[in-house]
Formats: sequence, C-alpha cells, structure tokens
Amino acid sequence: MGCAISGLAAKSEFAERTTEDAAAYPSEDQVQMIKESWKVIQDDIAKAGIIMFVRLFETHPECKDVFFLFRDVEDLERLRTSRELRAHGLRVMSFIEKSVARLEHLDRLEALALELGKSHYHYNAPPKYYSYVGAEFICAVQPILKERWTAELEEAWKTMFQYVTNLMNQGYQEESARQRQLALSPKERPDKRNTAL
Repeated sequence: MGCAISGLAAKSEFAERTTEDAAAYPSEDQVQMIKESWKVIQDDIAKAGIIMFVRLFETHPECKDVFFLFRDVEDLERLRTSRELRAHGLRVMSFIEKSVARLEHLDRLEALALELGKSHYHYNAPPKYYSYVGAEFICAVQPILKERWTAELEEAWKTMFQYVTNLMNQGYQEESARQRQLALSPKERPDKRNTAL
C-alpha cells in the first residue's frame, strides 16, 4: 500500500526490537520532530485513526478478535464507514496526542502509558498487539505529512511508540499479577498473614 514499513518483515522488526531499544526514550531532537509533525497530523486525526485501524485489520486480522464490535466484520468498506471504528480511532489518536504533549514530562507520560496498559488487561487486549498499532499509525500519517516525512522522523515516532508500548506492556503485566493475587484465597496470599488466633 505504499507504506515504507508495510511489509511483514519490517513490521516484525518494528515489533521485536530488543528490550534495550524498547526502553529508549526519544532524544530532544526527536521530541521536537514529533511535536512539529503532530501539529500537521492533528488536523486529520479522525481520518488517520480510521486508516490506522482498517490497515491493522487488513495486515493482522487476528487483532479483530480483541474488538467485540468488529470481530465478524469482513467488509473493509463497512469498517471504513463505521461510527464505532471512527470513535475508537479517535480515542487512540487522543492517547497519542496526550503522549506527544507529555514527551517533556516523563513522569506524566509513564503514568499515562502504565494506566492504559492496565486497562488493556481488562479489555483482554494482550501486549503483542500494541506495536502493530504504532506501525500502522506510521503508515497512516506518512501521506498526511507528504514531503515532511523523513527517515529521521520515522525513527523518532518508532522510538516513541517503542517506549510507550514497553510501558503499556509493563502496566498490563502489573495488572495481570495483581488480578492473579486477588484470585488467590486469603490463606494463599503471601502478603496476607493469618491473623486468626
């Protein structure tokens, strides 16, 4: 579809960077590039959100299983015109907008991403899908940015998405462990002492 990373191998590379790479935070120059490009992208966020999810369902149809409303929709044209998909795309784009706004406030960005990861545990949306969204976002915004799109800008967005998805994964794992802990009976919980006499 004309996206520089639309090949499965490239997306796989994007999704499977090393843990060290995943923890990398965008440099000051990258933060500025992301913020400047976002000013252009935000004018078309609804369109970009729909494109991102239609592409996601095209390239990774298994992702539809996470979305109750879209699970059985095979007609991509129906998806493109879906109010529900538009609303979800806008929610995701809103999260990206909040992430961009917090790039210079690391503690706030970390809290936001960790919380989103925890909520995705309850949506039954496992971490393996998070990086797919970043890759499809990049493909969706390239046509919007046109000649402004560069290899350096792509690397900046990849770095931000890797950082955020790493935190979301951490939040998901923390919530998973918390839920397992809650499922144990009071006698089995290692943090609860038996206070009965």
